[in-house]
Amino acid sequence: MSSSTQSSSAHGASSAAPAAPQSLCAREPHVPAERLVAEMVPPPRFASARFDTYIPDPNQPSQTQAVEVLSSFAAGLGGAYPSGSGKRKWFAKKPAAPTGPRGVYLDGGYGVGKTHLLASLWHATPAEPALKAFGTFVELTNLVGALGFQQTVKTLGGHRLLCIDEFELDDPGDTVLVSTLLGRLVESGVALAATSNTLPGKLGEGRFAAADFLREIQGLSAHFRPLRIDGEDYRHRGLPEAPPPFSDEQVTKAAYATEGASLDDFPHLLDHLARVHPSRYGALTDDLTAVCLTDVSAVPDQSTALRLVVLADRLYDREIPVLAAGEPFDKLFSEEMLNGGYRKKYFRAISRLTALARDAKGLVAD
Repeated sequence: MSSSTQSSSAHGASSAAPAAPQSLCAREPHVPAERLVAEMVPPPRFASARFDTYIPDPNQPSQTQAVEVLSSFAAGLGGAYPSGSGKRKWFAKKPAAPTGPRGVYLDGGYGVGKTHLLASLWHATPAEPALKAFGTFVELTNLVGALGFQQTVKTLGGHRLLCIDEFELDDPGDTVLVSTLLGRLVESGVALAATSNTLPGKLGEGRFAAADFLREIQGLSAHFRPLRIDGEDYRHRGLPEAPPPFSDEQVTKAAYATEGASLDDFPHLLDHLARVHPSRYGALTDDLTAVCLTDVSAVPDQSTALRLVVLADRLYDREIPVLAAGEPFDKLFSEEMLNGGYRKKYFRAISRLTALARDAKGLVAD
């Protein structure tokens, strides 16, 4: 895209011609550490999530049980401030170290409403927003990278609750880092809640030599009470199948007709994601109303696939429709990927992108 085209897109087009769509590949956002901290709240899709708006599957009693357990957990966080909050009087005794799990861990397949429940817990916890934090596992590790370990402990150590969505251990470095961080936060009195598709004792399995880091993984597991949530993917429960991919011409025409849309060639976008840190993928989508992609095809390797998973999560969180031409989203990942250690991440990405494709169907004129 030329600089003149970008300029007209940024400042609006004249009435004589429609504004050209934006390009994700032309964006290289800078995200200050202050923004990373300020954005540790439930994303827009879950801003209004509450326990009473969660609709349990009547055939899955574990979903109703999860609401009851988490409601009680939230109510129990309304007591004294954690020791790191500065609210304790100077002569008060230091609180005893917590005994037993100081957190709850929502384990279940993709699409059973774990993030909705986690966001509901954040909203239900009786504390001001500044004393609660909500972010994905990737966002938490990015925060440590931006602030440094000690400053992250200081920033989060006075919180009442830390919610971690999509908890995964992808490498040994993450295992040691997160184990140490959560241990320090629990010592400060911070309660934890997390979601994952993998039981805490099985984290890292199939991705690296998890047995070599068994102590750290067991230490992480000790912080949580596992809460199993069974069920099928609600994103497709009773809904029609996602529309088949459109043609490049249809997608391009829709991008030009949709104010605030982006338009990118999929292979070029994948290349661009390799040059942008995943912590900036949310900022990459700022102010977009739709993402339009041409020439969608299977991702070439695992590193590329994992970056795409993060982008899919950020698009889903922000409720940005995705209009695509090329291969359908269930063909993005190879059979080897779908049978490997990251398979649950890939299935989640397929599920979320399929939902966003359904949302985008109305962008194409009949």
